[in-house]
Amino acid sequence: MITAIDTSVLLDVFGADPRFGVLSGAALRHCFQQGGLLACEAVWAEVASFFPSSDSVQKAMKQLGVQFSPIELEATLTAGDSWKIYRSKGGKRTRVVADFLIGSHALHQADRLLTRDRGFYRTYFKGLKILDPAAE
Repeated sequence: MITAIDTSVLLDVFGADPRFGVLSGAALRHCFQQGGLLACEAVWAEVASFFPSSDSVQKAMKQLGVQFSPIELEATLTAGDSWKIYRSKGGKRTRVVADFLIGSHALHQADRLLTRDRGFYRTYFKGLKILDPAAE
């Protein structure tokens, strides 16, 4: 069982979030025990911005067992299609943002997505299995 990880869950753990840190940490451990953990370049970039160096983020991700997983062409195209749907429904963002890439990456390259952002991914990525550490 391959689990893609969203930025929110990783920042809960790395930042020791008082509300979600323990829940997200437990969910990560559970997913790791069931199979691989991966994150696309959008998640890595977002997480890296909270660390003092690229070496420190790489070390932290390795300690959690999170592998770097580049977004494949099919997933990238699905992200673009999902973004078009978002815009047609009145979405205000004018560029494809990380959430569309993260959701599409999980849909095409993993079995599920571990995230606290349930509404967005459920709306734009039908068929994507969502795990929410706050709901577990």
